[in-house]
Amino acid sequence: MNFFKHKKNSGDRFPCQQITETLSILPNIPINQDMNQNIEILKSAYTDCSDVVFREFTIGARTKAALIYIDGLSNTQEIDQQVLMPLVQLESFDPGISIENVSKKLAVSDVSVIKTITDVIKQISIGNPVILINNKIKGISIGLPKWEKRGIEDPVAESVIRGPREGFVETIRVNTSLLRRKIRHPALKMKQMTIGKFTETQVIIAYIEGIASNTLIKEVTNRLERIEIDGILESGYIEEMIEDDPFSPFPQVLSTERPDVAASSLLEGRVVILIDGTPFTLIAPCTFASLLQAPEDYYNRFLISTFIRWLRYLFFFIALLAPSAYVAILTYHQEMVPASLLLTIAQSREQIPFPALIEAFIMEITFEALREAGIRLPKQVGAAVSIVGALVIGQAATTAGLVSSAMVMVVAITGVASFLLPRYAAGIAIRMLRFPIMILSGILGLLGVMLGVIAIVVHLCTIRSFGVPYLNSIAPLKIHNLRDVLIRAPWWAMNTRPDSLSTELGNLQRQPHGQKPGPSKGGD
Repeated sequence: MNFFKHKKNSGDRFPCQQITETLSILPNIPINQDMNQNIEILKSAYTDCSDVVFREFTIGARTKAALIYIDGLSNTQEIDQQVLMPLVQLESFDPGISIENVSKKLAVSDVSVIKTITDVIKQISIGNPVILINNKIKGISIGLPKWEKRGIEDPVAESVIRGPREGFVETIRVNTSLLRRKIRHPALKMKQMTIGKFTETQVIIAYIEGIASNTLIKEVTNRLERIEIDGILESGYIEEMIEDDPFSPFPQVLSTERPDVAASSLLEGRVVILIDGTPFTLIAPCTFASLLQAPEDYYNRFLISTFIRWLRYLFFFIALLAPSAYVAILTYHQEMVPASLLLTIAQSREQIPFPALIEAFIMEITFEALREAGIRLPKQVGAAVSIVGALVIGQAATTAGLVSSAMVMVVAITGVASFLLPRYAAGIAIRMLRFPIMILSGILGLLGVMLGVIAIVVHLCTIRSFGVPYLNSIAPLKIHNLRDVLIRAPWWAMNTRPDSLSTELGNLQRQPHGQKPGPSKGGD
């Protein structure tokens, strides 16, 4: 009986809907003893699928069998040598032998027994060929996938100054192996689930047992399990489905393509979410301080890292407030500018037909457009277009009298300041918030700037990421946690983990005290 054709005659629904509804019933359909009926159902499911191979053969002299796999997802060379050849060359085959004993004759390490038609579909869809034998109510899944995968390379989105020069790839098992190389203890756990009705994307929740909070692990698992969507093609799909405040411009889940960043987050008690098909993994929870921390901060000497971190904080405020402060001061608070500087600015703005607010908007939008154009263009011309375009347009706008040279300089400094933010998602949020603060500064002056800052701080105080306050270690203030926020304390002084992540288990001790280096006493 053609099960799919039978369903098709039951109504006038679309074929995709018919097959989807049929597949939802398939878990109740066991593998039939009649192999031909099983093949008929599978061929109906894979109608017009030229890459699905049904290879029928004979075991021994009489027993019929079939091998089903998807060409391009399975290792055909290994199938021929380790599966077909041993079975076809059997001189005698006992038809009463159990399917478990048949699987033992295969020289393949990953072999499992399956019982339903849905199990067959799931196995061949991930690259595992399946053997069905006539008069057997079970099948054999053989772990011989062969995925085309990209080699491990330097992470593109996160440049490496000092540290491991390897990044995650699109194959999830390669990514889990990279994490296992960093953390070799069996306490590193990896829970697997499947998300997406059609893509059936593999998602893995990684955490270190005994360090990560049980509440956090359960919360991450629950949020992932409640996702019902047609498909997951990138980690951004999942990020939007699990964050606490979807309307906040600030990221509440970190993303990284560096295994060392993921490993360090695991050691702090965070949870890492790996998604098949993308090199970007998600880290939860996320705090505001983590957006301004770069991996190289922990590889360089702590004095240098602390100085660079302070510089990063300074330019964070410049990237957010510099154009707004310039507009507010020129429009409402000219008395704050020294007389000689004010005369110079007034002279440069003498022929400008626009107020300072409109002038700032023109330059900021132009700069953002050039930056996006440089990202979208090929690498060979992208950098040249963004740099040369900014120089040419800035010079031309100044010469034409559309903007002042002082405004060009302010926008340029703001753009450079935004590049200092180590997290791209944080830079996008600052670039977006810059415009409403500019509007407030053009209407209310410095009062508008302060109102904008207060609104942002209040918003940050209300955000939580998987139960952890977004301003953790800053508000509420925890002095002992500031050694990895305002400064980067030396490793011999960071003896405990962040208490907001591991307080439930009470396992805060990272290393024993008294490891400060120095000359040996009483040694030879």
